[in-house]
Amino acid sequence: MRTSFSAAQLRDDAYRDSDRNLRKCVHCGFCQATCPTYRLSGDELESPRGRIYLIKEMLEKEEIPSPQVVRHIDQCLSCLSCMTTCPSGVNYMHLIDHARAWIESRYRRPLTDRLKRHAIAALLPLPGRFRLALRLGRAASRLQSLLPEQLRRLTRLVLSPAMAPRRRPLRPLYRTRTDAKGSVALLAGCVQQATDNGINEATIRVLNRLGYDVHILQGDCCGAIEHHLGRAARARARTGENVLRWERARKAHDWQAIIVNASGCGTMLKDYAHVLADMPDLAGEAQTVSRLCCDITEFLDRPGHSPPRPDPDKALRVAYQNPCSMQHGQGITDAPLRLLAAYGYRTLPVRDGHLCCGSAGTYNLLQPEIAARLGQDKARALEATRPDIIATGNLGCLTQIGAYTDIPIVHTVQLLDWAAGGPDPRGPGAGLGFTTSG
Repeated sequence: MRTSFSAAQLRDDAYRDSDRNLRKCVHCGFCQATCPTYRLSGDELESPRGRIYLIKEMLEKEEIPSPQVVRHIDQCLSCLSCMTTCPSGVNYMHLIDHARAWIESRYRRPLTDRLKRHAIAALLPLPGRFRLALRLGRAASRLQSLLPEQLRRLTRLVLSPAMAPRRRPLRPLYRTRTDAKGSVALLAGCVQQATDNGINEATIRVLNRLGYDVHILQGDCCGAIEHHLGRAARARARTGENVLRWERARKAHDWQAIIVNASGCGTMLKDYAHVLADMPDLAGEAQTVSRLCCDITEFLDRPGHSPPRPDPDKALRVAYQNPCSMQHGQGITDAPLRLLAAYGYRTLPVRDGHLCCGSAGTYNLLQPEIAARLGQDKARALEATRPDIIATGNLGCLTQIGAYTDIPIVHTVQLLDWAAGGPDPRGPGAGLGFTTSG
């Protein structure tokens, strides 16, 4: 694609990066076949190719975007399926991030949109605030029949079992009972700490059994929420604080990896090197964080991590939904399936497994109508396999899909933990029962 950015614009790192990506696009249209919003609407401007044209025009002319342009950009899920499909290597993730930051700094949204986005940025990254908001939301859900349809869709998410507000704080360190073979850090996640620490607890148990001491990373949010809302300055400040804090701790404890069990957070951490590339005092440390970050399934799939002997009584039929941020954002596709099979589960092929469930970070809060259609489609595809249980690698996907199916849905690591002697993730108190010291 031909571009015409000015010399002044190309002195800016973000413009240079966008210029490189725009020039890679060859208009082939392969991305349209895998774009969820294009498949729903058939509108060219609801496809990556169409949005790339809009982004190019908006950035080149440095004009305030129209409400129509903003709508098309907002309705992008950032599922990144287009990046997996693109034969030219266009980094659409960085393009759409640049566009959102441009819109956020120059476009004045309607009051209701501003309030909603402000509430998301003020509540979700802070577990204490979000836990309180969930309690209030669950109380308000009793008036569900009086609410407009858009708010009723939100109450389905609030009432999901995965969104039940829980207060079971994690300790800073969990030591293995055996001689430790190493030390790792675990990102506990902001929303996850407020709702389902059972996922974190299962992760800790699995790592402890393998002989790793587990340090809980200090801090609340990885920065992804504000980053994808276009609040670039606030996101960079948060990521910078995280990098400084975590690098001090890493040097003290010699972590072998930074483990993430929420794939959206993992995609963000692996992009820290790009987000902070133009900050010389942080760029090196950011690269270290990105290099050490790995999804829990990615880590467990490494050589030397032997699975337990499979238990025939736990050989469930599992429909696995690979989160977009994992398969498209991080390129992790086979490791979770290999692990589930090695731990004794029977994995089932799922139709259109590359398509988004509609969670997409905060998308189901900001675009509930499209998200609901995608969530229903995903639930039907998973149910068609007739599984005993559904597994996924991200709390957002777990919550979104769980709102549209009665089949039990859990995090992949909870199944791995159960196979190795942990609690049944389908039962009450599934996150409890530590057997480690520390």
